[in-house]
Amino acid sequence: MKIITTKAELQELTLSLKQQKTIGFVPTMGYLHEGHRALLKEARKENDILILSVFVNPLQFGPNEDLESYPRDIEQDKLTAKNEGVDYLFMPSTEEMYPSTPSVTVHVQKRADVLCGRTRPGHFDGVATVLTKLFHLVQPDNVYFGKKDAQQVAVVDGLIKDFHFPITLHAVQTVREEDGLAKSSRNVKLSPEERQEAGILYQTLSMAREELIKGNHDIRAITDSLRKRLETITSGKVDYLEILTYPELQEPIHWEGTLIIAVAVRFTNARLIDNIIFDLHEMVIGKGASTCSEQ
Repeated sequence: MKIITTKAELQELTLSLKQQKTIGFVPTMGYLHEGHRALLKEARKENDILILSVFVNPLQFGPNEDLESYPRDIEQDKLTAKNEGVDYLFMPSTEEMYPSTPSVTVHVQKRADVLCGRTRPGHFDGVATVLTKLFHLVQPDNVYFGKKDAQQVAVVDGLIKDFHFPITLHAVQTVREEDGLAKSSRNVKLSPEERQEAGILYQTLSMAREELIKGNHDIRAITDSLRKRLETITSGKVDYLEILTYPELQEPIHWEGTLIIAVAVRFTNARLIDNIIFDLHEMVIGKGASTCSEQ
């Protein structure tokens, strides 16, 4: 595995590789966990060359958010990358990626004003801007994101399509703990008591899915009831609990196709997100609510 820290070296490399190799790319902010490893394993299987980036992107942090306290472990990230068969690890500095105040940034007009985007203005603009930079540098054939960050996947889907990037987007299944809690770098900030409560998020999403499959389409009643449940049996504060179409992230009208049930809960030092994405029509036909795996 080779570590690259400059844009020029990365671009020179990928321009030569792309002539005869397929490139898989996993962009991350580091502090790699099992969820990231799942992305790397998938990309390793499907491409000749695997490139991983580790860069904590300041553009996607708001003025009161946790940029400085965002967890970092550079040496462990290097070891994980090597163990997962990464060919090239791109680890630029902030100055390398943003040598001056940007004269141009990307503004996300759709899919960004709901869920996390509602209370994090500019966050997905920062995501889209850094990904545009990285896509141009890496020139990947395939790019891999986790379904846990489903809104991000929807935004990236729009970015790739609208800017005509010749890239295939792969959304990889959420990796979970035994109690259903989605793997996240922020889980380490939970107290022991909060960690016990956190598994209830996925249970609550599953309950909402059961209601929809049974034919209950009263979104307000479902979400109000389950929000109250979360705030009664956990110490967390619910930021949102929403049911939308996916990847459009709009209010359902015709009750067919793919839906997302998404939740965000704020604990003392960590804000956790999770979701279930599923095809309502297929679930109703199969009556598989209790046995269907998350999509």
